[in-house]
Amino acid sequence: MAEGSFISDFKKLIKLRLTFLVVFSASVSFLIGCKEQDNYNWFNWLILTIGGFLVTGAANGFNEIIEKDLDKLMTRTSDRPIPAGRMTTGQALVLSLFMGIAGTLILVRLNFLTGVLSVFSILLYAFLYTPSKRKSPIAVFIGAFPGALPPLIGYFAAFDNPQISWIPIILFLIQFVWQFPHFWAIAWVLDDDYKRAGFRLLPTTQRDKISAAMTFFSTLVLIPVSLLPTIMGFGGYVIGAVSLVAGLIFSWFAFNLYRKLDIASAQKVMFGSFFYLPLVQLVLLFDFIP
Repeated sequence: MAEGSFISDFKKLIKLRLTFLVVFSASVSFLIGCKEQDNYNWFNWLILTIGGFLVTGAANGFNEIIEKDLDKLMTRTSDRPIPAGRMTTGQALVLSLFMGIAGTLILVRLNFLTGVLSVFSILLYAFLYTPSKRKSPIAVFIGAFPGALPPLIGYFAAFDNPQISWIPIILFLIQFVWQFPHFWAIAWVLDDDYKRAGFRLLPTTQRDKISAAMTFFSTLVLIPVSLLPTIMGFGGYVIGAVSLVAGLIFSWFAFNLYRKLDIASAQKVMFGSFFYLPLVQLVLLFDFIP
């Protein structure tokens, strides 16, 4: 395998863009934890970034190994390295195991809880969420847990002896609720492709009024949840205003999906979700009140 080809296939195996989004979320939460202590440890930030990248890449690799036969059936995934025959299952397994073990060992250097949560996220995503995607739409609810762990992991990584408080719980909740309109919008856009693999991710398994209504409702729930930092006093008025405006725009996109029931509206919800989360997390970092 040529070097360029291997790098390209490795990016697809670990779902590079998704991995970057996860690492970004954890990194911002880490910096929030640092700001709370007024102590920025950039070496630990680097450890978190590298360890988080490896652990997330491992989870995505295991996901592709498990779904290799299903990926062949979908246009979106048929060119991934395993279904396309450019990488064997064994090669992918070795890479994923190495990344998972190395990433966990790196994160344990920060503190034990960070390492444990990282392993938990791999197990939940690869071995509970992945097989549930063909069973029931409840898979989105299951997947929201490992999907919301990065800010929790990042925040706890900033402390020598992490303690449970409202801050990490609310960081987790914002990302947890965000996942529902995010995944349902993706499921709406890709429903035809998903059906080829038997994935059942829309609330009713159909592009119908109820699925659109639940997507819209989830964006409405996100608004008060995203205002919790301001309500609880660790976020200023800037993050409150940005969360409110971004939440209303996001909900408007989802309302249009409810009205029109078309793929174009679902795409706006999907792309809106990509902008919403990094925006809210970044503004919270700069408007955080220790």
